Amino acid sequence: MDKSKMNSRNPFLRPWMENNGAAAAAAAGSMGLKGIIAGGITGGIEICITFPTEYVKTQLQLDEKGATKQYSGIFDCVKKTVRSHGFFGLYRGLSVLLYGSIPKSAVRFGTFESIKKRMVDADGNLSPSRRLLCGLGAGVGEAVLAVTPMETVKVKFINDQRSANPKFRGFFHGVAVIVREQGFRGVYQGVTATIMKQGSNQAIRFFVMETLKDWYRKGDPKQPVPKLLTGLFGAIAGAASVFGNTPIDVVKTRMQGLEASKYKNTFDCFYKIWKNEGPFAFYKGTVPRLGRVCLDVAITFMIYDSFMELFNKIWP
Repeated sequence: MDKSKMNSRNPFLRPWMENNGAAAAAAAGSMGLKGIIAGGITGGIEICITFPTEYVKTQLQLDEKGATKQYSGIFDCVKKTVRSHGFFGLYRGLSVLLYGSIPKSAVRFGTFESIKKRMVDADGNLSPSRRLLCGLGAGVGEAVLAVTPMETVKVKFINDQRSANPKFRGFFHGVAVIVREQGFRGVYQGVTATIMKQGSNQAIRFFVMETLKDWYRKGDPKQPVPKLLTGLFGAIAGAASVFGNTPIDVVKTRMQGLEASKYKNTFDCFYKIWKNEGPFAFYKGTVPRLGRVCLDVAITFMIYDSFMELFNKIWP
């Protein structure tokens, strides 16, 4: 007879098994809650530091060939923005990301910690395939619950600034206008591309990060990783995700812009970019995105690990 079936029928072993399962679920829930709180704090701090690079990246990705093209490159975009709107023009749309980055990071790390706690082996280690699955789960969760509405509103805000007469006066006014004119769907444009982007993003980042940490720890999950090394590992993970999914990011940005109606769907957007602008258009904004993401992921993991270490000390 199968041992698991025999054990489940044993009246002496059944309570132990049930209690052990409940304890595992409680531990996963506790790690998930810690991840949510630490991730939320981390997200707010990180976005305040890195937002200007996100602004420039989005502007370059929205910039199409032809008469409507506004910028010749990164520095031209920064110069024209500062000249027209002042230094804080580079922070246009920050409130949108700030409101969204806290729940985004909370969902990302909370989901990752919950899934990871259920998938580690007896020694507390994750296999390579499970690292990918944990990251993928974190990415899909944040895409649906936080990233899609946040990114859609952010892109519309930045796109609005490109027009001669901007109509959004602030975050809540802008959201009200979008919902009034386009309905609830207006803040969920590009959800398919966003799921693809965030899923692949976090699968790559967490896979690289966990692999590098495991390499440093030599198989001992309790071995602490120095913060500067964590930052370096984060930068490498961020760079890997940029080169791996920038084409998806470009499509997502176009699908969430104010002119998204000219695309039938995500795949139509991909086809039209390829046909009208060529394959290199899928890597628009790569340099500013590379700078932002490497800094972003390095800072995020350093701050997040610091809070998790603190929580594990004061919150067993």
